[in-house]
Amino acid sequence: MLEQNYWLTTTGMPSANDTEPLPEKVDVAVIGSGFTGLSAARTLAMRGAKVAVLESETIGWGASSRNGGMVLTGMKLGVNQLISMYGRELTQRMYAASLASMDCVEQIVREEAIECNFSRCGHLEVACKQKHFDDYSRQAEVIAREFHHTLRVVPKSQLNSEIGSSIYFGGMVDEVSAGCNPARYVAGLARAAMKAGAEIFEHTRVESIERQSRQGELGWKLNTSRGSLLAHEVFVGTSGYTGRATPALQKKLIPIGSFIITTEVLPESVARELSPRNRMIYDSKNFLYYYRLTPDRRMLFGGRAAFFPETTQTVRRSAEILRRGMIDVYPQLSNAKIDYVWGGTLDFAFDIMPHAGQLDGMYYAVGYAGHGVAMATYQGQKIAELIAGDKPENPFVGIKFPGAPLGLYNGKPWFLPFAGAWCRFLDWVS
Repeated sequence: MLEQNYWLTTTGMPSANDTEPLPEKVDVAVIGSGFTGLSAARTLAMRGAKVAVLESETIGWGASSRNGGMVLTGMKLGVNQLISMYGRELTQRMYAASLASMDCVEQIVREEAIECNFSRCGHLEVACKQKHFDDYSRQAEVIAREFHHTLRVVPKSQLNSEIGSSIYFGGMVDEVSAGCNPARYVAGLARAAMKAGAEIFEHTRVESIERQSRQGELGWKLNTSRGSLLAHEVFVGTSGYTGRATPALQKKLIPIGSFIITTEVLPESVARELSPRNRMIYDSKNFLYYYRLTPDRRMLFGGRAAFFPETTQTVRRSAEILRRGMIDVYPQLSNAKIDYVWGGTLDFAFDIMPHAGQLDGMYYAVGYAGHGVAMATYQGQKIAELIAGDKPENPFVGIKFPGAPLGLYNGKPWFLPFAGAWCRFLDWVS
């Protein structure tokens, strides 16, 4: 078993500016070269802006290359909870944006000819308890009525047409969701941004950002590990890797580890038995599992095996936890060899919602809570349009962005063991 991201074995990243000096001044400095930052850089550069993408590691190094490659509709919270929080009209706009984000990814993949195995294979949510399944019909009814979007509820008696596992109480299918190879997708986004004229600077950690007035014009000075540059605007797309350079944003985000294993390549008959329709699959728990077949017929199985962000210790510990979970779902895989294990860091806001807009004068888009492939791409594009002077429809701009209760958080998630225990308790009682 290799402690290595499987997706990165399937592609190479484009070459960035490792040796060139930073430009003295740009129109927009984009921090982070994941889906959010690269989508924004592409859009801005296509509008004629001079853009520098500043990446502390390498292109797509964070969650954008480490995730399960699930391009999902909807949001982390259920629709009834969203309606109670935001009302019907705003929730309708949010749901419409989640559907538009799918089209956004598909359009970019098509326009830029990105070979990333993008496929509208749909997703399947499976119910771990009978009451979870009972709620599916209510959810599907609300989504059909309020959002004019169709979900299909699958009873337990018919579930074997969707999944080769007998442990669930039923499922719910959304045919609009998709799958992709996220490393190939983020590499393609980077190439597209550079083709449009954006410059990407790897190994360029932003250490501090200062407001600055120059010749009567307000802007920003960004001090980095490779020198400083001036920018008219700053866009932050660092998600679970948001750091001390943007402390106000860091205090609003919780970095949570997510871990993945992949098996050896499976025989075609076994793969077809496990996932007859090649869905993106996740279960109904708070401490959930998510899984799918890769394009070369490996079972990819992920989850919150450890809430803390990835380290060598948490990755190794997670491998066995996830293997046991995979065998619980699929006893057929009890003898399957695990080829790869890796981890990454998600960003959760305290209200488990995506957020975008301006904070302390800087633009940002964060808080995807594991639904980031589509939404991050979409938010990068929409905030870029906003920076360029448009007025794009974006229901996640301007909603309340809460911090920690009583301000008891400085960006270091000391409470994650308690949060993990609470999630396990909720899965037990609900």
